Amino acid sequence: MTPSLKSLLRRGSMVLVGAAALYGIPSPALAQSQILNVSYDPTRELYREFNAAFVKHWQEKGGKPITVRQSHGGSGAQARAVIDGLDADVVTLAMQVDIDAIAANSGKIAANWRQRLPNNSSPYASTIVFLVRKGNPRTSGTGTISSSLASR
Repeated sequence: MTPSLKSLLRRGSMVLVGAAALYGIPSPALAQSQILNVSYDPTRELYREFNAAFVKHWQEKGGKPITVRQSHGGSGAQARAVIDGLDADVVTLAMQVDIDAIAANSGKIAANWRQRLPNNSSPYASTIVFLVRKGNPRTSGTGTISSSLASR
């Protein structure tokens, strides 16, 4: 296991258990044998590897055998599915507004969900980088993309 995966596993274990607490699932999650992680599409491969590592870690720490099932789709569509009754144990979506929608429309997540875990409940962050070749006429001259390109 790579050092970065170990670090993510440590933080993620707290997130999965913390997220279960947000839903009111008694710890350990964990008295059940399966949990459902409802997430957005780009995380499918990440959680496939992460879930396997979490299950191993959980059992090494004395937890009962557990299976983590996955449901992936667009972040907004996943939020709508949870609002409409998808029985998620953990929700890991792309946008705060989607989590807020679940909190506001279903009562399955506390309204103060961001304050309940460290880092405003964000276990990781993504960075988007645009690389533009030198001399590209669509740059502002500072290496940033002009608003006309950003709007395309």
